[in-house]
Amino acid sequence: MAGTALGSLSVIIFSGAMVRLTGSGLGCADWPRCNEAKFVDVSTGHTLIEQANRLFTGFVSLSVIAAVLLAHFRRPLRKELVRLAWGLVIGVLAQIIIGGIVVLTGLNPYANMAHFLVSLVLVANAFVLYRRSGDQPATYFRTGPVRIIVAIRLVVVSCALALVTGTVVTATGPHAGDEDAVRFGFALTSVARVHSVSVIITIALIIFLAIRAKQLNGDSSTRDAIQALLITAVFQGAIGYLQYFNGVPVALVAVHIVGATALWFAVCNLALSPSRELQNL
Repeated sequence: MAGTALGSLSVIIFSGAMVRLTGSGLGCADWPRCNEAKFVDVSTGHTLIEQANRLFTGFVSLSVIAAVLLAHFRRPLRKELVRLAWGLVIGVLAQIIIGGIVVLTGLNPYANMAHFLVSLVLVANAFVLYRRSGDQPATYFRTGPVRIIVAIRLVVVSCALALVTGTVVTATGPHAGDEDAVRFGFALTSVARVHSVSVIITIALIIFLAIRAKQLNGDSSTRDAIQALLITAVFQGAIGYLQYFNGVPVALVAVHIVGATALWFAVCNLALSPSRELQNL
C-alpha cells in the first residue's frame, strides 16, 4: 500500500499539471464546490479536467488512509512507519487547503508554487515510507566516507534549488492555468537563465560526485544511484532548453514536469540508504 500511495502522489502531480497546461485552472471557480450551481460539474472541457483532478485527490486520500491503517496494524508495530504514514495524511490535508487557496485567489503564483513543492515533499515522504516498509534499513540516510556524504548533500540541496527556480519560471511563463491568471512580473528570459544556471551547477556537482564515488569499490548502490540521477538531470536539462527555444509548447512542458518528478525520485534514491532487502538482491 505504501507503493500505491507513492504512485498516486506522483500521478496527481501530472494531473495537476494538466489542469494548468490546458488552461483549466479556473474550470471550477469555487471550492470545495465546482461552482455556485453544482458541486460536481463536467459540462465543459475545462470543468471536466479540473473536476477529474479534484476527484483523483479522493483516490490519493484513500491510499494514504490505507497506508496509515496498515502501519498501525502491522506486526511488529514500527513507530517510524506510523509517523511517516501520518505525515502523508497531514501533507494531503495541507494540499487540499492549498488547492482551495489556489482557486479562491485566482491561481496566485505563490500558492501554485507551494502546491507543487508540497507535492514533492509528499513524494519524498512516501518514498521513505515505501523504502522502510520492507526489511529494517541498516541506516536511515546513506552512509560512507565524509567527503562523499557531503557531496551527496550538496547535490540534494542543488537539485531542490533547481526545482524551486523551475517553479518561478512556471509562475512567470505562459502556462499559469488561465489566460487571466496573475503571474510574476519578472522577465521570462531572466528567470529562465537563473533556473538554467541552477541546473548546470547541479549537473556539475553530480559529475563531481560521480568522480569521487569511483573510490567506493564495494558500494555499487551509491554509484548506481548517482548514475541514475545524472542521466535524469541531463535529460531534464535537454528538455528544458528544447522547450525554451521552441516557445514552451504544452507537450514539452508536460514531459518536463514528468522529468521533474523522476528527478526527485532519483534524488530520494541517492539520499536514502537502501534497505537490507535491496542490498541482498
